[in-house]
Amino acid sequence: MSGCPYFQQKFFSTSKQQTEDENNDSQIGVNKASKGGIIYGDYLKLDKILTSQVLQSELKGNKIHDEHLFIVTHQAYELWFKQVLWELDSVREIFISGHVRDERNMLKVNTRVHRIVMIFRLLLDQFAVLETMTALDFFDFREYLSPASGFQSLQFRLLENKIGVPHNQRVPYDRRHYRDNFRDQESEQLLRSEQESTLLQLVEQWMERTPGLEEDGFNFWGKLQTNIFKGLEAEKEKIEQKPDPEMKEELMAEFIKHKDTFLSLFDEKRHEHLLSTGQRRLSYKALQGALMIYFYREEPRFQVPFQLLTSLMDIDTLMTKWRYNHVCMVHRMIGSKAGTGGSSGYQYLRSTVSDRYKVFVDLFNLATFLVPRDWIPKLNPNEHSFLYTAECCDSSYCSSDDSD
Repeated sequence: MSGCPYFQQKFFSTSKQQTEDENNDSQIGVNKASKGGIIYGDYLKLDKILTSQVLQSELKGNKIHDEHLFIVTHQAYELWFKQVLWELDSVREIFISGHVRDERNMLKVNTRVHRIVMIFRLLLDQFAVLETMTALDFFDFREYLSPASGFQSLQFRLLENKIGVPHNQRVPYDRRHYRDNFRDQESEQLLRSEQESTLLQLVEQWMERTPGLEEDGFNFWGKLQTNIFKGLEAEKEKIEQKPDPEMKEELMAEFIKHKDTFLSLFDEKRHEHLLSTGQRRLSYKALQGALMIYFYREEPRFQVPFQLLTSLMDIDTLMTKWRYNHVCMVHRMIGSKAGTGGSSGYQYLRSTVSDRYKVFVDLFNLATFLVPRDWIPKLNPNEHSFLYTAECCDSSYCSSDDSD
């Protein structure tokens, strides 16, 4: 095992007596590793992993070659889902325990969330391997899968719940609540995961504490509102000075739409209504924090938070791409037939590729509220020495600047 640094001799005891014993044993064909400690195959439990590919077609006396690829690929997916859950639970624990108040732990959060992103990139690539199998190849063993279905992946449903996919936004599977498609013990596990704090909720609480939002401090939201409406009035005056009546009418219609967008942004009641209908997911205060991080992303203080928000959007993007690739593959393999688990197959999967399954949709929508840089309240580092985002801001650290 000299080629792998993780399994060098350092894993084994290297006492002089043991070395001599191993040298003697090697002369009579005894495995050196058996004398020193654990070996590669035992460490990875390869005896269990590599014997877990049981072909149903072979059990039925009709061994189908490509069933092996199908099983291995889906087992690999499940192993990676397990790793994603491992990283996700550790990130959630950092937030839940309050350790995120120590900003040094934000490096752990960012690193582990980024790792989840990289795993999903890898999972997307696995489709290319599975697609080397044709529809006819799959048809040869498809009958042996029924009534099993990929929907029954407990780990993927747990992953969705822990990230923050709301159960009331899910598309019914085979006209049943999604938990009803699992065994009792698994259904209870899913229910518990729905009752836990999701990554969305924890990030929301974190963003609500963004320093600079305090009305008696920097008052980012108040200043931003003032600056935006001043800027809009200046735009309106320019439009009114246009000599061409037709052009003026077109520009004014566009201006009204633009202004309505910002009126909705600063209307808390409108926000609460959009929350109740599922069109927004973040609280009004968290949305303010997200927009502040977004606008000041080049400031050293907000670079790490912005990287986290970017990674969260990456997760949503990659999960959406994963669902879409799955839809395309299923359509290619079974056309419009019903799925092996009893669902409508392609039609059901296609309905899941929508914003209702996007958890951090509000972060994507921040780009709707882009404004010219000179409309953004100015930060003076000498006056605005913000605490870390994870901490509650003390007014003594945040000074108001009335010039903006």
